[in-house]
Amino acid sequence: MTLRVSLHLADLHYGGGLVLHTASSGSIPHLTEIYLRLDDGETVGIGEVRANIGYLNGYEAKDVVASAVSAVRDVDWRRDPLDLIAMMALWETPYIAPVQTLIDCALHDLVARREGKTVAGWLGTAKPDVACKTNQTLFWSSHEDFLAQAEAYVDRGYRDLKVRIAVGDFAEDLRRIAALRVRFGTGVKIAADANGRWARDEALAKLDALADFDLAYVEQPVPPGDWSAIDDLARRSPLPVMLDESVAAPDDVTRICGYGGCVLAHLKLVKLGGIAPTMAAARQLADARVPFMIGQMNEGAAATAAALHVACATAPAFAELYGADGLLDDPVSGVSYAAGAVRADHAPGLGVAFDAATTQLIGDYGYGH
Repeated sequence: MTLRVSLHLADLHYGGGLVLHTASSGSIPHLTEIYLRLDDGETVGIGEVRANIGYLNGYEAKDVVASAVSAVRDVDWRRDPLDLIAMMALWETPYIAPVQTLIDCALHDLVARREGKTVAGWLGTAKPDVACKTNQTLFWSSHEDFLAQAEAYVDRGYRDLKVRIAVGDFAEDLRRIAALRVRFGTGVKIAADANGRWARDEALAKLDALADFDLAYVEQPVPPGDWSAIDDLARRSPLPVMLDESVAAPDDVTRICGYGGCVLAHLKLVKLGGIAPTMAAARQLADARVPFMIGQMNEGAAATAAALHVACATAPAFAELYGADGLLDDPVSGVSYAAGAVRADHAPGLGVAFDAATTQLIGDYGYGH
C-alpha cells in the first residue's frame, strides 16, 4: 500500500469586520495555515496548524513552514500510524511543537477514520455528539465596536466572554468590563486576558481593581517564565489566575499542579505538540483537581475540530474553541457555531472535509508500505 503525503498552505480571513488584536500580537490581518494530508488510497487524514503565531512561540511563519517540510521528508511514513503517534514523544530530536501538532493531528484523524470512530470516541469518550460550549473573545477595538461585538455574541447564545486587556490604558479596560456587567448583569461570564503584559506589583494592583467585577479568571497577568511572580499571585490574587503562555511543556503542567488549584491552566495543542500530549496534560491536571481550559489560537476548522475532540474527551472546566467562527475562505468544512457552542459533524475522525484545490500545494510525496 502506498501512502500519499502532501503539505498545503492557505491564508484565511474573517468576515464581519473582525480584527484580531491582542496585547502580545498586535493587529493580525490573516491566519497562515499549514495542512498535512495523509491518503492511503482508502482513508484520508488531515491535520492543520497555524504558522503565524510568533508572538506566542517565537517562531517565524516561514520557519514553521520550512520545519514542516523537513519533518514530512524525515518521518518514516511506512510505519504504522499508531506507532508514529506513540514514538513522537520519544524522538531524539523532536520537531518544534507546531510541527508535532500538525503530524499528531493528521495521524489521529487517520487512525480514527480507519476504525470508523470519531477522534473523541477513539480517545475514550462515550458522548454521542461532538459539541462543546465555548467562550468568545472580545479583541481590542473601539469602545463602540467592542460593545457591538459583545451584543452580537450574546444574541447568538454565547454567554462566556473573554476580554483582551493590557493593550491600551487600564482605565479603559475597567470601563469596558464595567460596561459588560451593566449591560448583561450576572447572566454572562466574564474573564480577562492580559497576555503577560504586567510586572508582579502592577499585576497585584490591577487584579485588586478587577476583583470588583466578579471575573471568572484573569489569564496570564505576568510574563511567561516569571514563576516567582506566579508564586506570589497564587498566594495573594483576589481572582483566579489562569496561565496560557506559561504552559508549553510537561514540566509547566507539573508545576501548576503544585499550586493545589490556586492557578488554572490553559492547554493548547499547538503549544504542547498535539492531541496525545494535551490529553496527557489534561489527565494530569484532572488527577490533581486543577481546573483547566482546552483552547486554541484563532485558526481554521481542522485545528478547531482537533481541540474540540480533546475537549469532548476531557470535560474541561473551560473551553475556548471560537477559532474558526466567521472565517470566509476556510478550505475545511464540518465545524459550525450556534447557541453558544461549537459542533463538528458526527463522522469518523475529526468530522471535517478538506478541499485541497483551494490551497497552495507545497509538497507531495509517496511512500510505499
